Amino acid sequence: MQTKTTPGAMLKAMREKPPLVQCITNYVAMNIAANVLLAAGASPAMVHAAEEAGEFAGIASALTINIGTLSTQWIDGMQAAAKAATSAGKPWVLDPVAHYATAFRRNAVADLLALRPTVIRGNASEIIALAGGESRGQGVDSRDPVEQAEGAARWLAERQRAVVAVTGAVDFVTDGERAVRIEGGSALMPQVTALGCSLTCLVGAFAATAPEDTFGATVAALSTFAIAGEEAALGAAGPGSFSWRFLDALAALDAETLDARARISAA
Repeated sequence: MQTKTTPGAMLKAMREKPPLVQCITNYVAMNIAANVLLAAGASPAMVHAAEEAGEFAGIASALTINIGTLSTQWIDGMQAAAKAATSAGKPWVLDPVAHYATAFRRNAVADLLALRPTVIRGNASEIIALAGGESRGQGVDSRDPVEQAEGAARWLAERQRAVVAVTGAVDFVTDGERAVRIEGGSALMPQVTALGCSLTCLVGAFAATAPEDTFGATVAALSTFAIAGEEAALGAAGPGSFSWRFLDALAALDAETLDARARISAA
């Protein structure tokens, strides 16, 4: 039996048996998120309608939910899918985009949190606010450093019994007991729209590959993104050329390179 204990081993296993990932994400992110999953070796499905989202979640290997462009109809689909994924024992990932901005968004996220996501991924401002703290976030932009959100992430992980990932210059991942930091990436990444949303989908793909180790799967997904970002930045003149180079770097990344270059440290 193949072990999946390192990011590289998980990447290899994912490519050998590509998981079907249901991505309920925002309009801005759909195209890049689908391309990121394809480049990494997974199979994306952008299925969000309430009439089929729940049924499809029972078919998919994992579910990801991003609240970037909300509507009442999309919320119905999100809730149906989350309930179905939980019922079927499938991992699901919540991306609470700018949940603090309006009452509509706050209520939507509260209802989704009650359905017990397997992984929560957000920027520092989103995680701080999700834990009940005061953040400096403005819209979808984080104004808080990742290190300031580490305590909130630990608390949230314990309360939700979930893995919490805070992404930024140096990522932080915790399940309430274990915690690591992941270095890498590029300063150009925040200048390309929806890369963070795409990372949420990739976390879902890795979680589908290693549902018995969602902490390790989340670390593997973030490490994969970090190394691909570093590689893409080498020849990029700006965010435009970085964008397509990132997809190429993601597709070219192999298990051995990922394990050799991943910079993961205990926190």
